[in-house]
Amino acid sequence: MYELHPTPGIMHHYLWRHIIAIASLVCLSLFLFEKIQDIEYNSSWEEKRMVWQLHLEQMKSERNHLRTFKKMQKNSSLLQHAYYEFLAGTIPQEKKLLTVGIYSVHSPHGNHLLDTLQSLFQVSSEDELKYITVLVYLSDPDLERLSQTVTNISSLFKQHIEDKKLLVIHGLLKGSPLPGYLNNISHSSSCEVLRFRQKVDYALLMNFASKLSEYFLMIGDNVHCSPKFVSAIYWALSAWKEIPWVILEFSNLSFSGKVIHTSDLSRLITFFFLFPKDTPDLLLSNFGFLLGQTVPIRFIPKLFYSWDNYSTSEDTCNQEEEGKEEEEDFGKPNNPPAKIYTNMMMRSSHLPAHAYFLNESYFLTEYPIPGNKLTLIFDQPLKVIRVQVLTGFGRQGLYRLEQAQVELGSEPIQEEGCTSYILLGPLVKGILDQKVFYKEDSVGAVRCVQLLVTAAQKSNACIRMIKIWIKTEKG
Repeated sequence: MYELHPTPGIMHHYLWRHIIAIASLVCLSLFLFEKIQDIEYNSSWEEKRMVWQLHLEQMKSERNHLRTFKKMQKNSSLLQHAYYEFLAGTIPQEKKLLTVGIYSVHSPHGNHLLDTLQSLFQVSSEDELKYITVLVYLSDPDLERLSQTVTNISSLFKQHIEDKKLLVIHGLLKGSPLPGYLNNISHSSSCEVLRFRQKVDYALLMNFASKLSEYFLMIGDNVHCSPKFVSAIYWALSAWKEIPWVILEFSNLSFSGKVIHTSDLSRLITFFFLFPKDTPDLLLSNFGFLLGQTVPIRFIPKLFYSWDNYSTSEDTCNQEEEGKEEEEDFGKPNNPPAKIYTNMMMRSSHLPAHAYFLNESYFLTEYPIPGNKLTLIFDQPLKVIRVQVLTGFGRQGLYRLEQAQVELGSEPIQEEGCTSYILLGPLVKGILDQKVFYKEDSVGAVRCVQLLVTAAQKSNACIRMIKIWIKTEKG
């Protein structure tokens, strides 16, 4: 046990949560079998059985609502009447890992679509491009302007189109485009009509993308991409593959940078049209909550940035434009006073305490096995806002911890840790760097941060540094 005293160095508010609560009763049962998340690691089997029984009872009581939702999803006029025009490119023969969906519409503020595409392809290697399909959905009522945009894309990105890495489409709804319960949108305000039309375009894009890949990434047409963003997302998806999640966030933007399973796209489309007057970003932020992801999962550093203060993919009626991102300055890590417990094998010259010092020292352990852990136990409850765990040496990640996860705990017991933990996230290539969100109406106090090994490793592991940021009274 080591006691350290180093020098101290949001989730959207659910405005209409009462509406979401009603929708969740309808949808939650439908997704229950595939979305069950047990993040309380110390729950007994009897407790789990009781929880399961409660879910079964809820499913029985909501059977009529469930049938209604399934029927609505099956008979969605959007899925029945969607018609697409291929403006450039063809569908790849093989299913990819990730579809990068870009929705673009003309804006009086200017258009950065070509800049966005240029950024995307410039920062991606040929190997990375093998894993993605770039799908551009053009929405422009001016046919002459639409034709010019297609000509520009075809000229600048001819090779990517020929290689079936870039596909440009336009969509519309033939026949009766709107279900009966949405017809009253025509009597709404001009802003609500614009938002609904935008939502239809998003839905057409996602509907087309649902069969192209395993995962879907939405970015706006005014976004520039960080180098190797494809690799960063690939490794994050690999690390989270066995852990239930709904949305992974790789930016602070309201809609761009969000990754979801393509198997969830039809459900998201249906959810969009349950609330025809609400904006897509508001609905997307609540979609995760609806399926059991109670807080956002946001990675640091962010991978997507806005070109300017405007969003060409959102109309001026929206209260929150995608381009107006929230800049976060966490400052230097605090690493508050904490005790350290570990059951890992230790070397006398590289102790567990060294991983918590904000210097070049580190903790070296031999052949970690499942159940090995290193736990920080804070002297008092803290509002932790960011956690970073670095393992391994150099760019190659020599001796990095291959499979482990970070958990946040409450209710400390003696000197070994806390009684209950919730998952923050797994290490991605030996690293975790995530913002910490808290459930609405919860105290949000953290007493423990725990690094837990989840698989045996046939080499030593270096835990190089653990950094903790906390929200102070002034922050």
